[in-house]
Amino acid sequence: MPLDLAIDLGTANTLVYARGRGIILFEPTVIALNSRTQDVLAMGNQAWHMIGRTPGHIVAVRPLRGGAITDFEITQRLIRLIFERSGVNRFQRARVLVCVPSGITHVEQRAVLEATRRAGASQTYLIEQPMAAAIGAGLPIHEPLGSMVVDIGGGTSEVAVISLGGIVALRAVRVGGFDLDHAIQAHLRRVHNVAVGERTAEEVKLAIGSAHPTPEEFKAEVRGRDLMSGMPRTVVLEPEEIREAIAEPVQAVLHSVIQALAETPPELAQDLLEVGIHLVGGGAMLRGLDRLISRETGVPVKPVDMPLETVVLGAGRCLESFDRLRDMFMDRTSR
Repeated sequence: MPLDLAIDLGTANTLVYARGRGIILFEPTVIALNSRTQDVLAMGNQAWHMIGRTPGHIVAVRPLRGGAITDFEITQRLIRLIFERSGVNRFQRARVLVCVPSGITHVEQRAVLEATRRAGASQTYLIEQPMAAAIGAGLPIHEPLGSMVVDIGGGTSEVAVISLGGIVALRAVRVGGFDLDHAIQAHLRRVHNVAVGERTAEEVKLAIGSAHPTPEEFKAEVRGRDLMSGMPRTVVLEPEEIREAIAEPVQAVLHSVIQALAETPPELAQDLLEVGIHLVGGGAMLRGLDRLISRETGVPVKPVDMPLETVVLGAGRCLESFDRLRDMFMDRTSR
């Protein structure tokens, strides 16, 4: 059977779905390189654990930022490693469906297509992440009914209203989970005079981060480097101060939701009051985000069951029903 793969090549995580097999890979979008020899030392979870812990000649990098390729060569090598783990080789090439941000430029589209082609794909198709998310969430996208998804990834957040197989209203901002992490890092430097790494900031976000007050809140201890003395130091953080620290990126996401609702035709907006807004992506797991959006918009908000996997599961359904759903694709190239 021909090898068909759907890839959600996200800024934070990469997921791969193989037709007939389901999700076969779920790892951070990180690759570790020896800067002297340019040899690849690790990828995925193994490389992620190296962030901030390597000697100078070993670098752990994320080749995508804001949903776009920032280093073409490293991205190509990453995709080739993904293909190898998925069973793609010189004798078994793959037809590949790649999930990309809806706000991607034509130049960025070509970069994704070319990187995938050079890595060994026989055919490459693109699908917009909000469309794949809506399919993965099981929304009735082909009916004359308004469906709204808010996809909050590591580098981008996209809000789309979908009806009759097309996107009716769309808002995309290059703000995501990493911006929350950076805001926490900046807060600790500014208020507590302590420097922490990217991984520690993410752990703080997962432990006590929230967009709206929640019933059960607790403090957290964080260890970092004192900026004055250079010595290790422990600080205690309150949930409320973390809410204030991440307020700006959270408000950017909320504003994009409000703008998309303002652009939605009245008949479809009426549907949303019944169907609700569906939250997907890693950022959707931020505590209280659903309450905040619902309070500010007056529309019910429903986090999906598997927010991290929803996009690639939707792309996987497109592979399983390729001919019926290929109209959802953006572009295609082959060799």
